Amino acid sequence: MAFGGRTGGAAVDVVVVGGGVIGCAVARKAALGGLSVVVVERGRPGAEASSAAAGMLSPLAEANEPGAFLDLLLRARAEYPDFVDALRSETGADVAYSGAGTLYVALREEDEAELEERLHWQSAAGLGVERLTADEARALEPALSPHVRWALRFAGDHQVDNRRLALALWSAAARAGAEFRLGCDVASVLREGDRVAGVELAGGERIAAEAVVLAGGCWAGRLSGLPRPLPVEPVMGQLVSVETLPPTFRHVVDSPRCYLVPRADGRLIVGATAERVGYRRAVTPAGVMRLLAGALEIAPSLADAPLAETWSGLRPGTPDGLPILGRDPDLSNLLYATGHFRNGILLAPITGEIVGALLLGEDAAVDLAPFAIDRF
Repeated sequence: MAFGGRTGGAAVDVVVVGGGVIGCAVARKAALGGLSVVVVERGRPGAEASSAAAGMLSPLAEANEPGAFLDLLLRARAEYPDFVDALRSETGADVAYSGAGTLYVALREEDEAELEERLHWQSAAGLGVERLTADEARALEPALSPHVRWALRFAGDHQVDNRRLALALWSAAARAGAEFRLGCDVASVLREGDRVAGVELAGGERIAAEAVVLAGGCWAGRLSGLPRPLPVEPVMGQLVSVETLPPTFRHVVDSPRCYLVPRADGRLIVGATAERVGYRRAVTPAGVMRLLAGALEIAPSLADAPLAETWSGLRPGTPDGLPILGRDPDLSNLLYATGHFRNGILLAPITGEIVGALLLGEDAAVDLAPFAIDRF
């Protein structure tokens, strides 16, 4: 069921609610397919969760078991190189796609059980995880603490600069023909019978559309006019960065308490808390202390590294930790692209492909049943 070819006085084919990396990826795909697209964004595209992330592309550190979610993450990681090349061709942007992989380190006795379990099921699934002794881990990353017991290596992981990615996707969507309405809040989804008819902005203006995509992150469920509850809640994440020149690490280094993401310019990002405190967004002494304690546990030499930046963002969480993707079962021209929690950067390209394909009347590349809204 395609949404192209405007009928009934509709002004546009698609309204995308939300201009983060997810919304921009959907808008880019739909616009490249010839649909007229309006993206409505309450602030600056990519300024919320997209810019607050760390840019890790690390499926094996995120999933806790085999299944549809891990399959989606792995597929997204595999498609990233072509996606980055396409963005560079369309915009000239360099999103700093790089990485030597991820080291997941055990520093305490209780950490070892978690790593053993992860090693067991990932090895059984043939996922290419590698067990390293403490000496092998420190040979790869000499700055690691002498208290490291052993580590897992996920050699296929990469990273991007998420802030550059957000700008590149905004540019790519706009160059493809998507119109951006910035500084606008969507108040409600408009309905006519068994179809969505568009959206109404907070000031009363209406935008008629053949389809509406909800990509508003943790704000998506606050709209009126939705056919069912949308169980997406904000999960605040605090992050800090320190300056390390020359760079202290090549790998992303993860532990059960924090992760370290090295940037080529010498910044080392330390993240992230996961706090369910509503729509409050703040950097707190307690949060920064937890992050820095975790960082120093991994690499004591960071004690003298200058603090560069602190920030926070609100990630869209769902009750089961999985994204919400696909059509509404009752309103087929209402589509969901939200709830990505910690994996919005990794899943942005494949979400754009999936939801964009549905808008263009094509089949989704994956089975969307595990991510459907009616699973709740």
